[in-house]
Amino acid sequence: MDRTMSHQYRTIDVPVEGGALRAGVWNPTDAATGAPTVLLVHGVTASHLAWPFVVDRLPGVRVIAPDLRGRGRSNGVEGSAGMAAHASDLAALLGALGIEQTVVVGHSMGGFVSVVFAHLHPERVSRLLLVDGGLPLDVPAGLSTDELVAGILGPTAARLSMRFADAGAYLDFWRQHPAFTGAWTPELERYLAYDLVDDGAGAFRPATSYATTADDTLDMNTGSALPAALAGLQHPTRLITVPRGLQNEPPGLYAPEHLDRLLAQYPGVDHERIDGFNHYTIVMSPAGADVVSAAVREELSAVPTR
Repeated sequence: MDRTMSHQYRTIDVPVEGGALRAGVWNPTDAATGAPTVLLVHGVTASHLAWPFVVDRLPGVRVIAPDLRGRGRSNGVEGSAGMAAHASDLAALLGALGIEQTVVVGHSMGGFVSVVFAHLHPERVSRLLLVDGGLPLDVPAGLSTDELVAGILGPTAARLSMRFADAGAYLDFWRQHPAFTGAWTPELERYLAYDLVDDGAGAFRPATSYATTADDTLDMNTGSALPAALAGLQHPTRLITVPRGLQNEPPGLYAPEHLDRLLAQYPGVDHERIDGFNHYTIVMSPAGADVVSAAVREELSAVPTR
């Protein structure tokens, strides 16, 4: 168990269909029994270690964050992915920890997972906070799976097929990434190094497989789970978007015109656009985590006392 200024951190493995789901648990060091809990759900090729910046800004709050199936140390979970499968895994995780209901925060694909989780397991969710994800992306119809993945993720998807000699080579690769110019930190290095697994041939590869990424990308853009969940949205839902995307490029995942259409279609979603960040740094930088953690605290304060 590791200790930070505000939390004690440990990992757990929870049985799910097809294997064991790894999750990080951060228990507050200065809170009495009954501390509020928040569930944090990462993006399409990330892991639970995307969240430490946010966790450090939530003293007194218990934080749970999984490696979604097919990612991190959950990359050995067998079977298909997709939003419904991830939702079932989240329910199993909360059940194993004895958590009846919680605020759920989803970043990127984690936002889509969170919306579907709230739909399939409504009793488990009090409120939703979506960070640059969760509402449909503006993608053309009729694309093949590979075209869809390339169009949305670009070099992020290409990286999954690359091999690296060691963690140092992987970090050198990421240092050139435009999203992290001026935002390189030890926490980011730890997150990136955790992503590597042995490829069995003397090199290392990202833990997330291309096949898993393709399955999830296809499901969240063309599957039935997300439209059904959004049509039945019943939980208070807040969406934060940023003006730059995965390569630090404007206009980001949600161009203003597309976002306006979505907000008109889903008037129950409370939206705010935060300038100065890209898709990564809104979560994985000190300033971005300030924004997200403040929003988490506001959502926790809005949960009725049970």
